Amino acid sequence: MFTPKYRAYTLFVLTAVYVFSFIDRQILVILQESIKEELSLSDTQLGLMSGFSFALFYVSFGLPIARLADKGNRRNIIALSLLIWSAMTALSGRASNFVHLLLARFGVGIGEAGCSPPAHSIISDLYPREKRGTAMAIYSMGISIGILVGFLGGGWINEYFGWRTAFLAIGLPGILLALLLRFTVKEPPRGLSDNKEIKEDSPDIGTVVKMLWNSTAFRYLALGASLSTYTLYTLNSWLPPFLNRIHHMGSGEIGTWLSLLFGIGGGLGYFFGGYLSDRLGRNNEKWYMILPAIGILSAIPFTALTLFSNQSWLALVSFALPVFSISMYLAPCIAMTHSIVGVRMRAFASAVLFFIINIIGLGCGPLITGVLSDLWHPSMGDESLRWALSTCLIAHLLAAFFYLKASRALKN
Repeated sequence: MFTPKYRAYTLFVLTAVYVFSFIDRQILVILQESIKEELSLSDTQLGLMSGFSFALFYVSFGLPIARLADKGNRRNIIALSLLIWSAMTALSGRASNFVHLLLARFGVGIGEAGCSPPAHSIISDLYPREKRGTAMAIYSMGISIGILVGFLGGGWINEYFGWRTAFLAIGLPGILLALLLRFTVKEPPRGLSDNKEIKEDSPDIGTVVKMLWNSTAFRYLALGASLSTYTLYTLNSWLPPFLNRIHHMGSGEIGTWLSLLFGIGGGLGYFFGGYLSDRLGRNNEKWYMILPAIGILSAIPFTALTLFSNQSWLALVSFALPVFSISMYLAPCIAMTHSIVGVRMRAFASAVLFFIINIIGLGCGPLITGVLSDLWHPSMGDESLRWALSTCLIAHLLAAFFYLKASRALKN
C-alpha cells in the first residue's frame, strides 16, 4: 500500500498544504502598508498582527492538537485545520478595523496550529532516519513556495484590486486542497519506517517534555532555531515596509523581488539544509547542528549590506545569500528532534519545538522591531525601521553560538 510512489505523493500533498499555510500566514506582510493606510494603524499594531497575535494562538493550540495527533488520525486533523485557516484568511478581507483583522489572525493561527506537528509525524513514519532530513527539507520548502506565491500574487493583486480582494483570492482555494487531502491520503501505521508495529499508547505530556528537557542537545538546538526564526520572520515581515519607506518601491515590485528571494533562495536553503545534513551526518551526527551554524554566520555581512545600503538593487541582491543560508536550519532541527524521542512522541515533540521557536522568533521578532521603530521614529524618521531591523545581526551571532553548543552535546 505505502509504495515509494505513494509515499512521494503523500509528501507532495502535505507540502502543498504547508505551501497554503505560508501563503495565508504571510499574505498580511505584503499588504501591510495598504492596510496601515486604510485602517490608520501603527507599526506596533502591524507587528502585533503579523507576529505576536498569530504566534500566541498558533503555539497555544499547537500543543493540545499535537497531543491529539499522537493518539488519533493525523490526516483528518490536518484537513480540518486547513479548512479553518483558509476560511479565516478569506474573512480577513472583510475586516473594517484593527480588532476585526486581529480576530481573523487569531483564527488563522488556531487553524495552522494543526498543520506541521501532525505532518512531521506522518513524514517520519513514511521515511527512515537516514532519509528523514531530506524528506523534512522537501516539506519545509513549502515555506518558501508559500512566501513566493503570497508575495508575488498578493503584491500584484493588491496593486490592481486592493488588499481585501487579495485575502479572498488567497483564502478560498485552500478548501479544495483540504478535500483532496481528506479523500486521497491514507493515515500510515505508526512506526512504519522503523520496521516495527507500535501498539502502546502515546506517553503522557510530562514524559515527552521531560525527555526533551533532559536532552542538552535539544535545549541548545531549540534556542538556535528560535533565533534563526527570529531573523527570518523579522526580515520577512518588515522588508516590504522597509523597501517601501527607505527605497520607495511599490508593492508589486517589492512582491516580485521578495517572492524570488524567499521563494527560490529560501527554498534551496531549506532543501540543502536537510539534504546535506543527511549526507554529512551519516558518519558524524554533529553536522546536523554545525551546518546551520555555518549558514547563519555566513549571512552576517550580507544582512548588514541589505539593511545599510542606500541603493535598492544592492540591498536586494545582497539578501540572496542570507535567505538561503539561514534557511538551512529547519530540516536538520526537526530531524534531530524526532531522533531524540519515540515514535508516538513525534507530533508533540514537533509542537514543543515550534512552541519555543515561534514564541521567540515569530512572536517577539516582528513585534520588537515594530515597537523599536515607533520608539525611534520621532528622532530618526523612516530610518528608525532600518535600525530596528539591525537587531537581527545580534540574533545571527547568538544562533550560531547555540548551534555549536548543541553539536558538542551530540555523538560523533
